[in-house]
Amino acid sequence: MQQLKVCELFAGVGGFRLGLENTGHYAVVWSNQWEPSTKMQHASMVYGARFGAENHSNANIETVATREIPDFDMLVGGFPCQDYSVATSLKNSKGLIGKKGVLWWSIHRILSEKENKPKYLFLENVDRLLKSPSNQRGRDFAVMLRSLSDLGYAVEWRVINAAEYGMPQRRRRVFFLAYFKGTEIYKNLQNSHATDWMLKDGTFCNAFPVNQNSKKPVEFDLEEDLVSLSNNFNTEKGLSPFLNTGICVHGKVSTLKTSPFYDGKRTMLSDILVESKIPLEYYIDDTDLPKWEYLKGSKKEIRKTKAGFEYNYSEGSMVFPDALDQPSRTIITGEGGKSPSRFKHVVQTSKGPRRLLPIELERLNMFPDNHTKMEGISDAKRAFFMGNALVVGIVERVGTSLFQKISQLEKQLQS
Repeated sequence: MQQLKVCELFAGVGGFRLGLENTGHYAVVWSNQWEPSTKMQHASMVYGARFGAENHSNANIETVATREIPDFDMLVGGFPCQDYSVATSLKNSKGLIGKKGVLWWSIHRILSEKENKPKYLFLENVDRLLKSPSNQRGRDFAVMLRSLSDLGYAVEWRVINAAEYGMPQRRRRVFFLAYFKGTEIYKNLQNSHATDWMLKDGTFCNAFPVNQNSKKPVEFDLEEDLVSLSNNFNTEKGLSPFLNTGICVHGKVSTLKTSPFYDGKRTMLSDILVESKIPLEYYIDDTDLPKWEYLKGSKKEIRKTKAGFEYNYSEGSMVFPDALDQPSRTIITGEGGKSPSRFKHVVQTSKGPRRLLPIELERLNMFPDNHTKMEGISDAKRAFFMGNALVVGIVERVGTSLFQKISQLEKQLQS
């Protein structure tokens, strides 16, 4: 089988591309990265330096005409977590319009307008997508599933914590794959028992095996009218009906609670640390240590708002310094810089406690060493990139599993 052609949106510094190209089965033919809040497009600069500027777009994806994007087999991306409500329908139009600036609708527009629809989608988001917004738990994901169904896609999803499968960082994200009607995987999923697909036959469970936790799947149909679905889904303010594993075919949802099944090698925080030539500014000054200890510690105190309103504030303590014999905590975008923080990583060394280097943050996301290192890119910006990135190893394993399933089904068809 030939390599699948990939379009990478919201590309960041290329995590999806690295994972897929590591398998040898995928080739990125067009990519887009644009940061709306900054004049200097640092992530796009890194992407271009690592992969070449040809067929890479640094424009607002909302302004890119679909005709400018070459045909491709698979669309991938970690799109921003926003409010995905449907604003209005367009009469005499193929699609719908969501709120301006909500980039899910840019994906929807490209899929709607492409004459040769991509056969596969591979997307990523924070796991709270399954239960947002707070006043209509699960509405945003329901809107996405219904809109993909309307475009002819069947979907499977899974919440994956990288550390639970031996990777070096506790990073929990929802990944979902979509298959266009007419593909062999679509037909296979359509004809499979939902529980079998989620637990043993699907693409995700081949890459990341699971145990079943709930006795039987939760099943329900999504309302067909997108505007009505957006307005009326789960208005009772109950829990989200979407569990951590599921499928959606023709607007019918089946979802299960599962837990990871893994007994392989595990990578710990200590395994990724650099042992020598640590710049002095990464060590925590003795005078700053009390600030770090306060921020990392438990608190019960009265705080005051700017308006003068007093309120009780409390939070638990965090392990400080970070445990070396465990996978790391989740990297956040504010990881860089010297200022004391509750959330930045600190490790104990023979020379005293220190923050993590950019190369160590790259390793926690399984990027190549110094992937983000280039002239004009600060260490704080490199840390920001990794806070926004995904764990490359997850993409690689899902990409491998998907290609194997496509190949297997095509061979069966030929025989």
